[in-house]
Amino acid sequence: MGLGFVFDLDGVIVDSNRVHSGCWSEYLRRCGFEKPEDFDLRMFGRRNDEIVRDVFGPELGPAELLRYGAEKEKLYREMMAPVLREHLVPGVAAFLERHRDVPMAIATNAERANADFVLDRGGLRPYFRVVMTGHDVSRPKPDPEVYLRAAGALAIPPGDCIVFEDSLTGVEAARSAGTRVVAIRTMHGASELEHADASVRDFRDPELDLWLILQKPGS
Repeated sequence: MGLGFVFDLDGVIVDSNRVHSGCWSEYLRRCGFEKPEDFDLRMFGRRNDEIVRDVFGPELGPAELLRYGAEKEKLYREMMAPVLREHLVPGVAAFLERHRDVPMAIATNAERANADFVLDRGGLRPYFRVVMTGHDVSRPKPDPEVYLRAAGALAIPPGDCIVFEDSLTGVEAARSAGTRVVAIRTMHGASELEHADASVRDFRDPELDLWLILQKPGS
């Protein structure tokens, strides 16, 4: 059996973290809040319901959690729509095309609407056999559930999957799932993602394909 590739979405397929940060600033302003100084550190790599509870309080009910999250993500898609292709992580489209015969999945804490938006607007949908989002699992990253489910849907053992991640929580989730991990440094430096098996700035790095060759069975 060959390898499978599993990709996080934000920071791996689309360099969206700064846009998300700006959207949260604007959304919180509309709600009468000021964004906390450490908000970005608390936001990246987490599922929306966790972020909303962190900002608006743990007493929120399910309907309020859903509403706040949906409103913010709608604003994100509106802001990102005109510039989405410009924000694709450099080299990702060419990388997916080179490896189009490899079974590939998305595994993200993001909402389904955002995953669909990026894959369809970015022209990347045909490359992915499986899309797992934060709403498809009971426990978001850093729990390994989303990666275990993605590997299962691809019918590939986790140990034969290579995960592409940009966040500390994502690397932790992938390692806990038993996969190999490539860190994409759109948000953190190499030292912060030291537990990954490989680390590259983006998909144009020639070291990436060389490393992948060594991961194939029999290499």
